[in-house]
Amino acid sequence: MTDAYANKFLTIDLSNGSVSILPVCDELKNRYIGGKGFGAKLLTDGVPSGTDPLGPQNMLLFMTGPLTGTSAPAMRGCVVTKSPLTHLFLDSYFGGSFAAEIKYAGYDGIIITGRADRPVYVWIDDDRVEIRDASDLWGADILETNLRIKAELADDTIKIADIGPAGENLVPFALIGCEFNRQAGRAGAGAVMGSKNLKAVAVRGTRLVRVNDPKGFARACATALSELSQSPDIRALALAGTAASVEFASETGLLPHKNFTYSTFDKAAKLGDKGQAKHLWLGTNACMGCPIGCAKIGAVRTGKYKGMVTDIVEYESAALMGSNLGISDVRAVAHLVKLCDLLGLDSMSCGSLIGFAMEACQKGLIASPPGIDLNFGNVAAAQHLIQAIAFRKDGPGALLAKGVRAAAEEIGGSAPDLALHTKGLETPAWGPRGVSGMGLAYMTGDRGGCHQRGFTVPYELAEEWEGKKIDPLSPQGKADMVIALQNYSAGTDTLVKCDFGTFGIKADTYADLLAAATGRQKNADCFSQTGERIWNLTRQFNLAQGMDPCSDTLPRRFVQEPLPDGPAKGHKISESDMAIMRKAYYTARGWDNMGKPTTKTLRRLGIEP
Repeated sequence: MTDAYANKFLTIDLSNGSVSILPVCDELKNRYIGGKGFGAKLLTDGVPSGTDPLGPQNMLLFMTGPLTGTSAPAMRGCVVTKSPLTHLFLDSYFGGSFAAEIKYAGYDGIIITGRADRPVYVWIDDDRVEIRDASDLWGADILETNLRIKAELADDTIKIADIGPAGENLVPFALIGCEFNRQAGRAGAGAVMGSKNLKAVAVRGTRLVRVNDPKGFARACATALSELSQSPDIRALALAGTAASVEFASETGLLPHKNFTYSTFDKAAKLGDKGQAKHLWLGTNACMGCPIGCAKIGAVRTGKYKGMVTDIVEYESAALMGSNLGISDVRAVAHLVKLCDLLGLDSMSCGSLIGFAMEACQKGLIASPPGIDLNFGNVAAAQHLIQAIAFRKDGPGALLAKGVRAAAEEIGGSAPDLALHTKGLETPAWGPRGVSGMGLAYMTGDRGGCHQRGFTVPYELAEEWEGKKIDPLSPQGKADMVIALQNYSAGTDTLVKCDFGTFGIKADTYADLLAAATGRQKNADCFSQTGERIWNLTRQFNLAQGMDPCSDTLPRRFVQEPLPDGPAKGHKISESDMAIMRKAYYTARGWDNMGKPTTKTLRRLGIEP
């Protein structure tokens, strides 16, 4: 039967240089679909409890979905591994064209294990796979590495995923660059690559991805495109991307300012779409095959950083590297974010760490580096710390390179009170004290505190979920909402779709796309059902890796310190609030009172207890 699967994984063991093919069985496709589902199952089966994330036994998985490489709109790829930052399950998503090239080369995913004895890169040219020496590339930044490999292989159409110095130096929040301005950013997949002495993966594919029902697939694609074109959310994203969220977050009291002490920033407009349009943007850009076009292309046109080419500064980076640090010059923020991208650092974690360091210095817990004024608003101090972190330079750089949880614990005293993280993953740029359901989503996220696992903000601010009125500040009624969002997100991440696509494309349409592509009939409920299975599987993985269920909690600042500003001024998410939400969540999930899936739940979902 013709379908959109390649029906095989490429497996590479860097320890001995062996290359093999692993068939994709029907059971895996039926129960886990692709993307996150494939990654969760492969990681659970292949990584024993207690595995060192930076050891050769850890797996690094580049996963596609059944719609990747087709004409279905807004498809992406994902990296799955055990995180060196959290020691938990990690799936990190990227746009661009690298994932599609994996499918064109004839694979549903790439499985990498072991550790090379010297720096290498993998060259995949359809069926031909080579492990090449990369000693001369070690130390190069992400963009330089990309260009040099393409020059060496004499083909600038090759697609490349690579790491920078931060990944080489095993910084646990190092990212993977997946072609220009696209990254698998969160929780340290780049460090896993570095631990394997793997500088890059280069892919060239020449095969077509064929679907089971071409006419039905074309109809489903037309429906999806129509739904996208009719969505006001999509029109807003096409106009201004996520940059428009900066002012919105400040107006609603959700924007981090000075290490999340405050929730508004009077210069938010300078960092948002208005400031970026004035100083940066020249045109619109898009990931491969995406009709939304939420990205921008531009350059800094005035000031100190004049001439620097840049993409849009996404909301998370603009907030955490901008307002969170008290920096309002969007040109400087674009410079700091690009520096992170080149060196291979997650700009979200970096912004959080720098904010932590600035407050810790302000309170006398750490000293400024020699010649550096480590205060909020100081761009030079932020730049110094980014470079020091990437290269693990002695002093604050080496300390902060451990991540905010480990750095705060090493400093001691009141430093952990200033560390904004859940399970070790630095907090995203949506402060939860004004939307309690977002707090529950952070508490229960499978990769640590993450806004992409259950984004409750629009529902809570509208004070409505599925026809029922909800109070954004109350802990009541949040569990069912968060679970539904988490399940659907995990289920559709099997495709692997862009989150923005779900702002317009309906579940029925995704099901039609999947059925026409694969010949496997699916209804709209399949995504939530599959997502529930995946969510319980990753919970089992995390528990097996040593996660304490008591870590389903929020940073002290959100629990002990009422908001000093914004519409929710005076509110905090108390210990009692967390307990109410946690209990309701565990019960609705079919978990025991310690947050462990019951045998009954696991068997209902077909997961081995």
